[in-house]
Amino acid sequence: MKIIFGVQGTGNGHISRSRELVQKLRFDGHDVEVIISGRKEDELKEIEIFAPYRVMKGMTLVTYKGKLNYIDTMFKLDPVSLLSDIVMLETSDTDLIITDFEPITSMAAKLKNIPSIGFGHQYAFQYDIPIARGTFFEKYALLNFAPAQYNAGLHWHHFNQPIFPPVIPQTLYERKSLTVVKEKVLVYLPFEEVADILLFLDPFSGFEFFIYGKVQENRDEGHLHFRTYSREGFLIDLMESNGVVCNAGFELPGEALHLGKKLLLRPLDGQIEQQSNALGMVQLGYGMAMDSLDESILADWLQKPGRESLRYARTVDYIAEWIDCGHWEELSKYTAAAWAEKS
Repeated sequence: MKIIFGVQGTGNGHISRSRELVQKLRFDGHDVEVIISGRKEDELKEIEIFAPYRVMKGMTLVTYKGKLNYIDTMFKLDPVSLLSDIVMLETSDTDLIITDFEPITSMAAKLKNIPSIGFGHQYAFQYDIPIARGTFFEKYALLNFAPAQYNAGLHWHHFNQPIFPPVIPQTLYERKSLTVVKEKVLVYLPFEEVADILLFLDPFSGFEFFIYGKVQENRDEGHLHFRTYSREGFLIDLMESNGVVCNAGFELPGEALHLGKKLLLRPLDGQIEQQSNALGMVQLGYGMAMDSLDESILADWLQKPGRESLRYARTVDYIAEWIDCGHWEELSKYTAAAWAEKS
């Protein structure tokens, strides 16, 4: 099939999981063109694997000090450019559009009457899963930002719904190659300011914190190790760590659960998806959550034991098989098979 694959570029999690599915679809013989939007090309990291790809403006969420800024987000919106990109997107001979919460490809599919599949965590919210209390606007935006005809939703647990397990990078299926360091903690809080993270972690000198996010240069300050983005370095630190402190996105917590890392989530204020993820994590008993950078909660969490690995299946294989079959309404047998297998 000729497939256009839209990737939301505002979060590394979208890029991580889409990378795995794009490679699998191409390996299976599909002609896949990738569209990335939401961030400038020079701000996107390690996207060469997507080539051929195009970067478009799309829509960007603006945050400050761990809180979603709706006013600045609205001012950043360029509806004229967005509409132009949707109308002008070349879709001739396209058999299918897949969107990982990417609005240009989603809306182009609807406008041009092309079958579409929504791939990603956000599409799990079309089903009966834990969701935080939020405003009507927040829930509407979550469900309608980049809708599709068929939904390949992802979550850490199935909740007896036709959703898939998380997409785990191939590297992490080789987790036994590195030794876990008991005092090592991976910290990924990209919506927080580095100075605030330093003050939060500094008192806990008995642990080694490897910190990613808004870090401009690699440096070590005693037990605090600041690291700029590197996919390889990040995954190594993840595999060696005993626990992970992160925002309540989806991909990193899923990778941590797959590897058996204990989790402490700090959801982004005003972002209903992250609030829902924190709620689901606590309800499942998979980890802890905090509403701010709370030292007392961190102190308690650091003393918690590790957890067992959930050993998720190779999810992209099941999603690719479902896509190949062409009967996209027959979703449940593929989701059930994915949950039944352990890596």
